[in-house]
Amino acid sequence: MLIPFVLAYFALTIAIGLVAARRVKSSKDYLVAGRALPLYMNIATVFATWFGAETVLSISATFAKDGLAGIPGDPFGATTCLVLAALLFARLFYRMNLLTIGDFYKHRYGKGVEVLTSLSITISYLGWTSAQMTALGLVIATLSGGALALSHSIIAGSAIVLVYTIFGGMWSVAFTDLLQTVVILIGLSLVAMLTCDMAGGVNKVIEQAAHEGKFAMLPEDSAGWWAMAGAFFAFAFGSIPQQDVFQRMTSAKNENDAVRGTVIGGLVYFGFAFVPMFIAYAALVAHPEMKELFASDDPRAIQQILPNLVLGKMPPWAQVMFFGALLSAILSTASGALLAPTALFTENVLRPFAPRLGDKQFLLLLRVVLVTFTACALIFALNSTHTMYEMVQNAYNVTLVGAFVPLLAGAYWKRANTQGALLSVVLGIGTWIGADALAPDSLVPANLLGLAASAVGMLLGTFTPQIVRHGGHSIDATIHHAKAIASKHGHGHHGH
Repeated sequence: MLIPFVLAYFALTIAIGLVAARRVKSSKDYLVAGRALPLYMNIATVFATWFGAETVLSISATFAKDGLAGIPGDPFGATTCLVLAALLFARLFYRMNLLTIGDFYKHRYGKGVEVLTSLSITISYLGWTSAQMTALGLVIATLSGGALALSHSIIAGSAIVLVYTIFGGMWSVAFTDLLQTVVILIGLSLVAMLTCDMAGGVNKVIEQAAHEGKFAMLPEDSAGWWAMAGAFFAFAFGSIPQQDVFQRMTSAKNENDAVRGTVIGGLVYFGFAFVPMFIAYAALVAHPEMKELFASDDPRAIQQILPNLVLGKMPPWAQVMFFGALLSAILSTASGALLAPTALFTENVLRPFAPRLGDKQFLLLLRVVLVTFTACALIFALNSTHTMYEMVQNAYNVTLVGAFVPLLAGAYWKRANTQGALLSVVLGIGTWIGADALAPDSLVPANLLGLAASAVGMLLGTFTPQIVRHGGHSIDATIHHAKAIASKHGHGHHGH
């Protein structure tokens, strides 16, 4: 029953993606769904993009092993990111009428900073996309009962996501996200009820978790505090300058929906992220022998707690619901994780070298880059031994140290200039890589040292004599320019 259902679900997802692709007439349709998503679809894309493989498999298992103290980054940092992004940047991005987040750096600081920040954001996606591909491979391999090797399963899963993303872009992502959100919410809720019964009820699960100290979140020593801060900041600030957050905010049909959709999507995500944690811990209460997975030498083994429980101990209907929800979580996140770096790299790294490119050629180039990026992420996934949670956290460190300070300063500090932004990016990334290589066990995490260096770079570059000419414009000038283009071409048209 399970395999035919999964194959049918894959077929349905691809079909919806291909039908949605018929709406793509321009690069704007492909990248931000023509800025036409209603509020409910906006909420669904925010929720479905963030509710990924690591939420279901990795964060839940990390909670079962280490309690809340083990997961400060996600969901706590991730939710903080979505709320801050909505309140601080949604209206601003919407009014500036940008196609990618790299366009912000271009308008504010000029081409050099645009290419540098866009490259670092694009590279950061390798870890995140690879985590989704690894998860999809893990599920396909588990369902095949060992008939398919993990590497073959990862390749097959990547091909499925690539097919529906390549044709429809953000429209396909939005429509499939809506289906996947419904499946996640219903599927995991039903599995949680069943696991709860197996474990002897909600009270028993919560009492045992409290007794084992799983709700203790605050560290006992300074090293613990620093480690928690490093993980929290990687998600809370490092994932704000990300193209997928930007894409979801600017796909809304108006700026109020851009704010509301991101905040509501983030809060729904936060609440529902605890459901897989509950399922994983209740599974251990019901079947203590599964704790043996914690002793494995391979840190990725704990991610198999939920798949093993569902396949080994649950009736067929629950298996269908769980794997339907899990596949939904992975597919929705993976499609967003492929489209975002593709958009950024094509628009902000390649396009400055071919400014006369027409919209049809640009659409073709987008699709070529999408296939190339998928191949790179696939190679990364096949060779990584990190857990999904670690892969995702490492991805956000790149943008935390290389893109967050120039974004914040550019939006809220009128004096921020090109020299400051360049120094901020170079010092931030240089310090982070240096600290990670030379003092990996230092008390202060390398990513926080990189963030501090990035802030110092911005101040130094702005207040010292200007060797690099400022190549950008003020926010007000950019918004004025966007309004002029919109009125010239008819409301909402994006002009290059």
